[in-house]
Amino acid sequence: MRRKSRRPASPLPQRNGVDPVHLRLPAEGPWPTVRSYLVERLPTVAAERIDAALRGREIVAEHGPVGPDEPFRPGANLWFYRDLPDEVRVPFELDVLYRDEHLVVVDKPHFLATTPRGRHVVETALSRLRHSLDLPGLSPAHRLDRLTAGLAMFVVRPQDRGAYQTLFRDRLVRKEYQAVAPYDPALSLPRTVRSHILKERGVIAAREIDAPPNSESRIDLVERRDGLGRYRLRPLSGRTHQLRLHMCGLGVPILGDPVYPVVLPEAAPDDFRRPLQLLATVVEFTDPLTGRARRFESRRTLAAWTDPEGWAGEARPYEAEP
Repeated sequence: MRRKSRRPASPLPQRNGVDPVHLRLPAEGPWPTVRSYLVERLPTVAAERIDAALRGREIVAEHGPVGPDEPFRPGANLWFYRDLPDEVRVPFELDVLYRDEHLVVVDKPHFLATTPRGRHVVETALSRLRHSLDLPGLSPAHRLDRLTAGLAMFVVRPQDRGAYQTLFRDRLVRKEYQAVAPYDPALSLPRTVRSHILKERGVIAAREIDAPPNSESRIDLVERRDGLGRYRLRPLSGRTHQLRLHMCGLGVPILGDPVYPVVLPEAAPDDFRRPLQLLATVVEFTDPLTGRARRFESRRTLAAWTDPEGWAGEARPYEAEP
């Protein structure tokens, strides 16, 4: 089996917690210059922008900046900063609950993506933490949906990432969530929901199909009042949108969900009203590096429960305990 070659260290530092783009030139090809390769390799980038970057010496190889007439060198490495999309700042703080030489555990607000993806690059938990904590090698141990608030774990050293990711892959992490949704007196709880969830690339909503189950959630009602329930959710698997889909399938979709049961028009980037009322409250596991029992709890609460009038009136996006 051919081993993957090790990527050389970037000569460019991170910018606002975001890595520069790395490209390795092909081992062979018809391109006389680096420019001609980049114009073909990056069709979504205007040739004029590539020319400007080359003139400005913004593209760097291992030997230094690359000029407009730089010859194509098979297998050479290039680095440059991508042109980032204009992002609206998510106006909520990312609270660090725990930090040691291996782990960083945070209490993520609603609307903040965990890692760069699509139009969310700088305004992500990973980029913020890399920049504010001066930890350029920080990486996610798992991912928490952008619309979901609560606990997210990050690994400080790249060599430790596999150990923590394996915990999630092998379902050795006990995760607990809370949600606010309609109360249905006819719904018998607690119960375990099992189904086969299919998430197709490019399709916003996942769906349940008639096939052997690949997802499992334990759902319990904690308390109820005024037609609403506060639910404790424990996912025993990790499918995309699993808890949201299972709650919707029970006839009690989570408040503020823009996808289930109906996909709503996408909100404006600066619309932070009525967030999804889903909160990752507990993460518990045995640390694979130290052998210590770990338990972390979110300090956040859900506004539709703690301040229903404020949430319904769009007065506050979420309520956090002091």
